[in-house]
Amino acid sequence: MKTRILLFGFSVLLAVAVTPHAWGVAKEIIQLQAQVQALQDQMTQMRQSFDERMGVMRNLVEQSTDNVNKMNTAVANLEKRLSEQNADTAGKVEDVSGQVQALHDSIDELKSRLAKISQQLDDMNASKENLGAATGAPPPAQAPPPDVLYNNALRDFTAARYPLSGQEFADYLKYYPGTDKAGNAQFYLGDIAYKQGDYAQAVKEYDKVLERYPGSNKAAAAQLKKGYALAELGQKAAAVKELQSLVARYPRSPEATQARDRLRKLGVAPARARG
Repeated sequence: MKTRILLFGFSVLLAVAVTPHAWGVAKEIIQLQAQVQALQDQMTQMRQSFDERMGVMRNLVEQSTDNVNKMNTAVANLEKRLSEQNADTAGKVEDVSGQVQALHDSIDELKSRLAKISQQLDDMNASKENLGAATGAPPPAQAPPPDVLYNNALRDFTAARYPLSGQEFADYLKYYPGTDKAGNAQFYLGDIAYKQGDYAQAVKEYDKVLERYPGSNKAAAAQLKKGYALAELGQKAAAVKELQSLVARYPRSPEATQARDRLRKLGVAPARARG
């Protein structure tokens, strides 16, 4: 009996001694569990937010891919349509090529030389007045300055005043045969003859460009139009030879592209470019 009493008393003392410490440990465990649960909740929310953002990004990527594919399709269709249009209009290009060249030259000349021309005209008027006052007689006729004469001829050519333009270009070559525009003037004399249907004369004028002004920026155009004129004269072999020579000499030029088109119409394969 005593033993039982002693054991019970010891158990009570032991419980009293251990309980405060055990209670503190349990409280800390509960706090840690709460913190762990909070972290788990935050991780879950972050995972959900990440999944949502990834879904948005995936949709954006898919939309962008669709848009790129649509753009590629549209570009391909546009290129196809342009190729078809170019094929339909290839025959019309050569008819207006001379006029387009003239317009480009005219615009460039007008932009770069208007001020200079104005000054030259003022100087001419002043010189005439001074000469007239000094001699008491009208001054002798003189050729206009080269820029004035060339631009007048080009303007009349663009306006289809071919006889007047031809005379002005001829005057330019007479008075200023060594300028950088002399080859152009000679080329337009060939174009005037071509537009008036005098293809034999056009061939002669274009030949002068090739012979006298081989370095002119109109050399390729002159050879092209010479080939056209020969074809109009019914001289197919000579036309083919001229056009093939042009393709070989100036393979990447716009004139070479037009020459290839004309050769195909003549039923002849273009010559290969020189290596």
